[in-house]
Amino acid sequence: MKYELLIGGRYLRSGRDNRFVSFISLISMVGIAIGVAVLIVVLSVMNGFQRELRDRILTLTPHATISAFGRGLADWHQTIESVQRNESVVAAAPYIEDQALLIAHDKTSGAAITGVLPEEERKVDAIGEKMSDGSFDDLRAGEFGIVLGNELAVALGVKRGDRVVIATPQPVVTPAGVTARLRGFKVIGLFKSGYYEYDRNLAYVHMSDAARLYRMDDTVTGIRLRLQDMFAARQVVRTLALALGGGYYVTDWTQRHENFFRSIQLTKSVMFIILLLVVAVAAFNIVSTLVMVVKDKQSDIAILRTTGAAPGSILTIFMTQGTVIGMIGTLGGVALGVLLSVNLESLVHLLEAVVGTQFLDAKVYYMSDLPAAVQWPDVFKIAGTAFGLCLLSTIYPSWRASRTQPAEALRHD
Repeated sequence: MKYELLIGGRYLRSGRDNRFVSFISLISMVGIAIGVAVLIVVLSVMNGFQRELRDRILTLTPHATISAFGRGLADWHQTIESVQRNESVVAAAPYIEDQALLIAHDKTSGAAITGVLPEEERKVDAIGEKMSDGSFDDLRAGEFGIVLGNELAVALGVKRGDRVVIATPQPVVTPAGVTARLRGFKVIGLFKSGYYEYDRNLAYVHMSDAARLYRMDDTVTGIRLRLQDMFAARQVVRTLALALGGGYYVTDWTQRHENFFRSIQLTKSVMFIILLLVVAVAAFNIVSTLVMVVKDKQSDIAILRTTGAAPGSILTIFMTQGTVIGMIGTLGGVALGVLLSVNLESLVHLLEAVVGTQFLDAKVYYMSDLPAAVQWPDVFKIAGTAFGLCLLSTIYPSWRASRTQPAEALRHD
């Protein structure tokens, strides 16, 4: 081992005369470790939150939709045949969608009514797997059955087997005047996606019943698509629209929820910058540690210089000490952060049981669990940034040590 590394390593260990300095070094390591761990946990929670919301949204949202401008899509049979020729399309299903007012007993609630073909809808989303009561296949043409989200059913005070009345925006002219179009439906099932906005505001009926309710005849609102690669949805759906000859309105899941996911990404970036300041403060503690070491080792530096040590060797000795502090703190923080992130849900549930309260309200945060997803690019970025700050903190004290003049240092010894 080079003598610079050997001496730098010895300065890290506690001696009779430098226990306080070694204690400060330990505090610097712990501070860096805690800062790195907190940053990893927070970004992992943000990643998990984004992943869970994306997965839950896509259980009831298609990867892309194609619809016509105006009232509806009349030639939807031919359109489905055309889009299914594209190898990127896994499945396609027609749908009818509009807003309506649901009435049950003395309670009312607005909702988005979606008319689907159950056997086709299963191919583009996972609504059939999210049924908490009843079966999605019980939606049959002409029977006017309806499937409600769990939260919507609670708001209306209904359960499976009850009846609700749907009031549509289309007016009906009667001798008594203009009234809303009303139709009774039987609740044949309830679904629970885990995403509060969907469970509170969505309802499904058979497409033929929706066509009669909204007077759509043989037209549909559009076509839902499931793609092989959901992250290529924007490019694929544009290609499909151009292949159909234009005149179609296309959307994908990233556009429908663009602001939501953009806000999550912005929050993640801001949190990274803010928490990085905590790591920076801990890293800059290395400056004070090395300054104290340099002050304490003035005579050692002078002796090394008089025996032929170059200024670069003195610089290496003290940079070795600061580098080791930063490396140990960073690696310890990475290990602690990853360990906490992997077991975060269990730890939160344990803490909730001890405290006797629920930290996350699904009505506010869209989910009741606190997910965490460790993404190694984020971990490497955090570790690299923290270690870089530590190296930066070692430069000035080490440079000052290398500039020590032996005669000045030994004058009072």
